[in-house]
Amino acid sequence: MVDPKILPTGGSAAKKRSSRRSGADALAAGAARASGERAKRRRTPMLVDPSDVDPTDDGTRSRPALSSVDSSGAVRAHRPRPVPTSRPLQTAKATRGSGTYPQQEPRRPKRSAFATVAVTPPSADGSPSADGSLSARVAGVSAGPVTAPLSHTKAGSGLDELLRMAIATMRSAAEVAGLSGDDVERRVAATLAFVRRRLTGDFTVDEYGFDEDFTEHIYLPLLRPLYKSWFRVEVRGIENIPSTGGALVVANHSGTVAFDALMTQLAVHDEHPARRHLRMLAADLVFQAPFIGEMARKSGTTLAANPDAERLLASGELAGVWPEGFKGVGKPFSERYKLQRFGRGGFVSAALRTGAPIVPCSIVGAEEIYPILGNLKTLARLTGAPYVPVTPTFPLLGPLGLIPLPSKWIIEFGAPVDTAVLGPQAADDPMLVFDLTDQVRETIQQTLYALLMQRRSVFF
Repeated sequence: MVDPKILPTGGSAAKKRSSRRSGADALAAGAARASGERAKRRRTPMLVDPSDVDPTDDGTRSRPALSSVDSSGAVRAHRPRPVPTSRPLQTAKATRGSGTYPQQEPRRPKRSAFATVAVTPPSADGSPSADGSLSARVAGVSAGPVTAPLSHTKAGSGLDELLRMAIATMRSAAEVAGLSGDDVERRVAATLAFVRRRLTGDFTVDEYGFDEDFTEHIYLPLLRPLYKSWFRVEVRGIENIPSTGGALVVANHSGTVAFDALMTQLAVHDEHPARRHLRMLAADLVFQAPFIGEMARKSGTTLAANPDAERLLASGELAGVWPEGFKGVGKPFSERYKLQRFGRGGFVSAALRTGAPIVPCSIVGAEEIYPILGNLKTLARLTGAPYVPVTPTFPLLGPLGLIPLPSKWIIEFGAPVDTAVLGPQAADDPMLVFDLTDQVRETIQQTLYALLMQRRSVFF
């Protein structure tokens, strides 16, 4: 009997079907394994087999440029090569878990080429100290010790040495100019004190914008070279201006540019024993200029209106007015020293209401600084200016034509006209105001004729 375990159950056909199934299964398994490996390589291209890492490698050896797959199916990828440094930082070695961290070695401080020195405090009387340092104590303002960096001196030099050298240089220049060294040092000290007051805000400005500190230390010093050296102004009758109380100075106007008002203001301050400030009354066109208007306000100029004039005179100020206005400044050279109309006499009514005396003022020499030969009226109308003058040097020489001619000036203050005896009610009488205005105008005109007869030359 045949054992059934060894008998064939399917014959040859069954064997063929079994072999076909086993081959298909093997093919499917191989395809699945291949696709899985490709997907694995796409997803993790930079995975590195831990067994491939050499613990002795310091990271400077090169790696294979391309990834590869070993027999176990792990993907090997190259690591980025570390960039070596030319000079590594010197740090302390850290111990993991010990709580210590890398610490960079402290840098050595650099040696500076500059030094910081201290200025020796000045003496109590405002003179230089014993070691020659400059004092900034002027008019009771003490500069005190100052610490300043020297930006262009070597280490070890002092600011006192620089100040001594500067003072020595200024003394040498002063000797050439005819000034004493003490005068130069006093002016430098006054300038330093002025700068300190501006920085600390130690100055006052009145309700009109008048800055006395700025006027005395900046504005008037800028005008003095013109006053003393260029126009060589000669002042007469300065004693007719009262030392105290309100007064109104009335003067003729000329010269194309209002240098006559500026020179009169400086003459009153420098020549009068009381060194009074002349508060000028100007037209509104002056204050519309961007830079000139601000300078005029700071120097004491205010609007030429009766309310402002009366307030100034009532408060005891010395006011100045030029009634001819632009008609006098812009008149042609052929009409020089011929006074124009004095307006409606508003300045007289302001003096009558406040009881302030009227001081006539005659100015000779201003007519010749810019002789007006013509007037470009069309250009003046387009620019909004009262006139555009044509002089022998302007506009022919361009900016050089703006330099005034160095004529010789004479400023004479006449006897004051008392208005207090007439009383404030006289300001409401138009005939009285007109007569007084004409009287002041005639006084100035006759004085001009007399001064012209006494003058030897226009420039000498």
